[in-house]
Amino acid sequence: MKKTYSFSNIRFAELRQIVNIEKRKGTTQFDSWFRADYTILAADIDFLQQLIDFHYLRLPSYSEEDLKMKFLSIILNKVQFANDTINDFYNASLFAEVNGVELNGFADYMVAKGIDEPEQPYFFLQEFKPLKAGKDVDDQLFAELIAAIAINKTNIMRGCYIIGQNWRFVIMEKDENNNYTAFVSKQFDSLELDDLKQIYKNLQIVKLHYCQ
Repeated sequence: MKKTYSFSNIRFAELRQIVNIEKRKGTTQFDSWFRADYTILAADIDFLQQLIDFHYLRLPSYSEEDLKMKFLSIILNKVQFANDTINDFYNASLFAEVNGVELNGFADYMVAKGIDEPEQPYFFLQEFKPLKAGKDVDDQLFAELIAAIAINKTNIMRGCYIIGQNWRFVIMEKDENNNYTAFVSKQFDSLELDDLKQIYKNLQIVKLHYCQ
């Protein structure tokens, strides 16, 4: 019987038993993503500031569901990933076999080719946890990115994990020797306008450049 791991429970030590993986602080790896040309409209800046003003004192006490529905979904709907061939999916099923091991479970949020169900993953957001979350949410995202690389037969996948108001973006790369590196960005505070503008820009760039 094949060994199986669920995204919701996997830990980094277990990932290292499946693939050769390391995590690093991302620096230049994010340049083409974070510094891509995108002009945020004045109306969008007003929208983001209003979002901060309303949630600034409320967000730290939100449950996971409150955080998702009252804050994150508002931003994601504003970005609007969906088009004629691509959709975004909450709690979507994901499965892949990597080095003879099954990785499976449900991705909190996935942008993928497909309308009724995801067919080809492009981008992930993982774990809309409140600030006092206990699980290693980065490890769960890493596992999903590795699974998506296997599904797409590619060597790179992007995502982000969220704990309360704090966001970190991730680029997972696979080299020609099947070694994986998870590059992790600096932390962005979504209740600070400059950071939220960068978060919004990063998501728009994903839609424009990487969901193809």
